[in-house]
Amino acid sequence: MRKSSKRGAAKGPNAALGKPKARSPRAKTAAIAPPSHSVKARGQSTTAGSRSKAAATTAVSRQQTRSASAVSGHKLAPARAKSRPKIATTSAVSPHRTAIPAVAPVPIPTAPIEVRMETVDAERAGQRIDNFLASRLKGVPKSAVYRVLRTGQVRVNGKRAKPETKLEAGDVVRIPPMRIAEPGAPLAPSESLREVLTQRIVFEDAQFLVIDKPTGLAAHGGSGVSLGAIEALRAIRPQQELELVHRLDRDTSGLLLLAKKHSALRKLQTLIRESRVEKRYLALLMGLPARDQFEVNAALRKNQLRGGERMVEVNEQDGKASLSLFRVLKRFADSALVEVEIITGRTHQIRVHAQHAGHPLAGDPKYGDEAFNKLMKSRGLKRLFLHAHSVRFPWGDEGEHQFNAALGADLRAVVETLAGQ
Repeated sequence: MRKSSKRGAAKGPNAALGKPKARSPRAKTAAIAPPSHSVKARGQSTTAGSRSKAAATTAVSRQQTRSASAVSGHKLAPARAKSRPKIATTSAVSPHRTAIPAVAPVPIPTAPIEVRMETVDAERAGQRIDNFLASRLKGVPKSAVYRVLRTGQVRVNGKRAKPETKLEAGDVVRIPPMRIAEPGAPLAPSESLREVLTQRIVFEDAQFLVIDKPTGLAAHGGSGVSLGAIEALRAIRPQQELELVHRLDRDTSGLLLLAKKHSALRKLQTLIRESRVEKRYLALLMGLPARDQFEVNAALRKNQLRGGERMVEVNEQDGKASLSLFRVLKRFADSALVEVEIITGRTHQIRVHAQHAGHPLAGDPKYGDEAFNKLMKSRGLKRLFLHAHSVRFPWGDEGEHQFNAALGADLRAVVETLAGQ
């Protein structure tokens, strides 16, 4: 059993909706920590450095954190799980959410490069060759990377390599001539986007950083998207080798992890594969679920064409095992605010599982209900109601990290409108 921090919880404002309310002695312990980050390390709490403006730290229980970071001033549905050990949390820097500003791409001058040979160092050992090339060929489309692999232009120790080939320290990689962006001339994020992303850094150390991604910004470019969060941050920090640890849908807001070292990337992705990274989301569902807690265990298959559009669908025969745990936080007249923990991390998992359960997400243009979406729009919802509000994982001798990001002002306003009806 994990040791708990002995510090009491702060009485500060709720981290999710920010709505003050008098609390009973028991409720006071459920308040989210002020913006900061602490790490529980073998029986003691130590404050970790952060690039955010956070200053204070508090320890809260895992079960209390779920409730407090979801809503404030509303009675929550009872949870069947017992209270869990207290841990320290980090909250998002700013409670305000603004619409993502337009990205201002600039023309990319290109220049030919010669064949080059690169020796794999220990930091890159274990990395797939396609990912290694992507990190070395900034500005080159992934389709071009896979083409040179497929045609044998890339060699590892003189031999052809498949995209899934894993490199070892000391391997010599032949990288063919390709036209790439001139150094220092990538797609440029607008000044307003630079400012937004800088303000949304929840935590940063030498290994990785965590941002509270705004809705409307893709995690990465591709498929008609010229600039995503990773490309924008690389442009802001051209001297750092940033890599995405996982992805969020373009319309989903919330916590996104990026590695600053390949060793950290490997470590975090291993934790994800082993289901040791706990990710929780806040979502608004159509209708009222029969139970306060329920799970959807349905295999998912992606890239199914439907009406000319690629979709993800439930397919028990050919799909991949997928499990989502739903917990009702607040019931309204014709909808419910829920917290969803994903045990697996499939594409569009929460959206498809919610639809499969008969309670599609509000504002979902792909898997949602058209009439319900119109109703929610009349109540102020202008986007998909899905927000990655909590992530937690073990981190070696430092103990555990947990980060929280409050609901944006736009989604918070919708919850308050529904609660007032």
